[in-house]
Amino acid sequence: MNIPSGPILVVEDNANVLELIETTLRFKGYPVVTARNGQEALERIAQEKPALIITDILMPKMDGYSLAHALRKNPATRRIPFIFISATYLTPEDKAFAYSLGAAHFIEKPLDPEDFLLTVAEVLTRQMATGTLHSPMDDEDFYEGYRERLESKLRHKQTQISRTERLLSTLPPAQKPAFEALLAQAIADRNEIQAELDQLLKTLEDFKNRQQSSQSHQSEGD
Repeated sequence: MNIPSGPILVVEDNANVLELIETTLRFKGYPVVTARNGQEALERIAQEKPALIITDILMPKMDGYSLAHALRKNPATRRIPFIFISATYLTPEDKAFAYSLGAAHFIEKPLDPEDFLLTVAEVLTRQMATGTLHSPMDDEDFYEGYRERLESKLRHKQTQISRTERLLSTLPPAQKPAFEALLAQAIADRNEIQAELDQLLKTLEDFKNRQQSSQSHQSEGD
């Protein structure tokens, strides 16, 4: 398998999905390393120098969007191509934001193994041929764009939860377990998105306060 030096890093918090992707790649001869979230991925990147990063978006601690932004800000990792995979962020706006961060490709879950492997090969081949350099997005633009995506996803999840709760009240007992499981997953996703949004709003507030402080010091100096 002709790929640039370095393994493929797969970043995914779902153990079953992670195992599927890792097995699929190894079956085709790719060296693979893994991480369960963006923070862990940054540590692996410093150790392994991956040739390609394949990352989920919705993850604890640091999600895929934040990971991508961090990669593009660092000159040492700016040239590493990455592919987003997601079952949650699927709207045209979600994908547009992903590509604005420098994503080489966006793949929806569940993965089609043949299409997935073809995409991986295409991205690696293109990177070897061009060595594309992606400029980082401005921090404020990233925070605002990310906030819009999280708020939109939170509204969608809340609507999904309300619809499922209404449906459950009308179902016979035999049909309820499957929808109760869907409801539990939707609530867990909503809580995770809300936690990410709360953290982002705090980060955005701190960022704006630093900007105002810097502008104030400049005005005093003038």
